[in-house]
Amino acid sequence: MDVIKRYMQFVKPYKWQIAGTLLIGIVKFGIPLLLPVVIKYVIDDIIGGSMSAAEKKEQLYWLIGLMLLLFVIVRYPVEYYRQYFAQWTGSKILYDIRDRLFAHIQQLSFKYYANTRAGEVISRVINDVEQTKNFVITGLMNVWLDAATIVIAAAIMMTMDVKLTLVALVVFPFYGLSVRYFFGNLRRLTRIRSQALAEVQSHLHERVQGMPVIKSFAIEPVEQERFQAHNQNFLQKALDQTAWNAKAFAVVNTITDIAPLLVIGYAGIQVIDGNLTVGTMAAFIAYIDRLYNPLRRLVNSSTTLTQSVASMDRVFELLDEKYDVTDKAGAVECRNVKGDIVFEHIDFRYDQEDELVLKDVDLHVKAGETVALVGMSGGGKSSLVSLIPRFYDVTGGRILLDGTDIRDFKVRSLRDKIGMVLQDNILFSESVQENILLGRPGATKEEVIEAAKAANAHDFIMNLPNGYDTKVGERGVKLSGGQKQRVAIARVFLKNPPILILDEATSALDLESEHLIQEAIEALAKTRTTFIVAHRLSTITHADRIVLIEHGEVVEDGSHDELMKKQGGYWRLFQVQQLGQ
Repeated sequence: MDVIKRYMQFVKPYKWQIAGTLLIGIVKFGIPLLLPVVIKYVIDDIIGGSMSAAEKKEQLYWLIGLMLLLFVIVRYPVEYYRQYFAQWTGSKILYDIRDRLFAHIQQLSFKYYANTRAGEVISRVINDVEQTKNFVITGLMNVWLDAATIVIAAAIMMTMDVKLTLVALVVFPFYGLSVRYFFGNLRRLTRIRSQALAEVQSHLHERVQGMPVIKSFAIEPVEQERFQAHNQNFLQKALDQTAWNAKAFAVVNTITDIAPLLVIGYAGIQVIDGNLTVGTMAAFIAYIDRLYNPLRRLVNSSTTLTQSVASMDRVFELLDEKYDVTDKAGAVECRNVKGDIVFEHIDFRYDQEDELVLKDVDLHVKAGETVALVGMSGGGKSSLVSLIPRFYDVTGGRILLDGTDIRDFKVRSLRDKIGMVLQDNILFSESVQENILLGRPGATKEEVIEAAKAANAHDFIMNLPNGYDTKVGERGVKLSGGQKQRVAIARVFLKNPPILILDEATSALDLESEHLIQEAIEALAKTRTTFIVAHRLSTITHADRIVLIEHGEVVEDGSHDELMKKQGGYWRLFQVQQLGQ
């Protein structure tokens, strides 16, 4: 199968460790195969032999002593190292896969995350990758060891009695047919079950993040019902898989249970007729257990491998997600940026079937200029600024930075030259200092403090329980809205980019926070090309230019005074806000 071939790419670097583990495993499984031979020797040669009682006891003591030595001294370290190396190899392969997946999901575009729930991604990276470990432990090790055990046991049995060995193996073809029939459908059922589990995890992830909303609206009973619906769906899919699995086990185990009866019956007749010794019969009955226990484990392995392959499907489905925004062949580093940006006849839509969000936008922003984008919600302001760092690519037209199409630059080098402050800036659960360091990970503590001071954040940080080492909680939950914004601005100060994008950076804040942030923003915007997306027009009257965007089109463009004199759309918006205040 293609999915297994692809998985083997991750396995290949550890082929020698797997080979070593298999060799150790063969020794581990081979030692117990000596027991039936011992049983035969004790019954036929010691108990049934012509030696004196004293000689028989001496022989028995030597034999048991030798076997104890083998089991206690040799088998213990063999068992330990087989388990250790098997788990070590499996864990290393999982580490590599998760590493590759994280690198991959970091390159997926905003479009992917807009259409995919976070819990779904987490489920694939954690649950599905973990399930694939069984392919290494079971499929690449245990299955071969069980198969080797069967071959060795059958070979030893052949040396004792060929006909009796064939009787013992007569049900093997029926076993193979039943496995093929039942486990063909199990992969599909397992994949469906995994998807249902991912949906439960996605729903739970969203609700845990939205717990303040649930509590504030007192909708716990409603949310309980919604969770139960997802949980019930998973239960049903799990039971469907379990029912089919149970049928497979019932049939296969019934087939494997018939073999000992056939051996006992045939061997008993041979002993009665004098064609077989009692010791050989006892050894064969013991070997039947050694022969069919691995076979039963192979049935378990079939289930485990089916689940692993279904999880591989989901892992590689995620790895196969295409990148919407990529570096073109021959892309160059973005260096020495002045900040002259030209939007040439820009068209943009989020999906092919959607309507255009931006239509024929023509705009030239000079280096060092501060441009405010205003207009009603849904007009396309945020969409326009999200095209500059290539969170999305234009549908039509092009964006030039210092005369070069931004698609000719390497994406990461382009984004390195852009600083963004958003309405809802996400902080990670680490310390304040670590969140500011996102702007420039190699910066010193002194540089972090300078950036915080420039953002009017230093004073409140020093009043936190542990100052710059205070943990801010998930998404910065321990800080107020104004404090989060100032930390976000501090990391942009630390980054010190030539281009600045402020998307609703001061909306929904109290007046004191807004004043402090406005001061920090004005300091930050000096000598940089700055784009400000704002609803509150009083905060952008200082901008060099104000661009009014309506229904994805540029309607007006000019300074605050020029647009107020026109008494057009901007003037009307300003009057409405002034009246509201």
